[in-house]
Amino acid sequence: MLDPIDESIVQALAGNARMSLKELAHHVGLSSPSVSERLRRLEERDVIRGYTLDVNPKALGYQFQAIVRIRPLPGQLQAVQKLIEGTPEFCECDKVTGEDCFVARLFLQSLEQLDGILDRIASKAETNTSIVKAQTIRRRLPPFPGQ
Repeated sequence: MLDPIDESIVQALAGNARMSLKELAHHVGLSSPSVSERLRRLEERDVIRGYTLDVNPKALGYQFQAIVRIRPLPGQLQAVQKLIEGTPEFCECDKVTGEDCFVARLFLQSLEQLDGILDRIASKAETNTSIVKAQTIRRRLPPFPGQ
């Protein structure tokens, strides 16, 4: 469990992971050495796993996002997983329960590019693809317990 100060540290960094230690200390009302020690403990406890960079895919030429549900054919699970891992356009992938084994997000420069990627998977899996129109909730923190 996190105490209110640790929660405040995590929320502040979720809003701006580049916040300086001095700014963070001021934000939570502690000294810089105290905040530094709390950060170290949060990292050791695996509460904070890293500090991320948020890049706009459109600025890199990726005009489309797709969500692909993937159901490997019998005996093809490992081969499909390797294909997904080896395709850089797949930026996220979850192994899930249910009818599909994988739910993946990929970024595309064109819809034709999607065909090429899906063609490589087609002999090993069934796919169901949706084009993302808008992302209504961007990645965010889960609620803290007790809130």
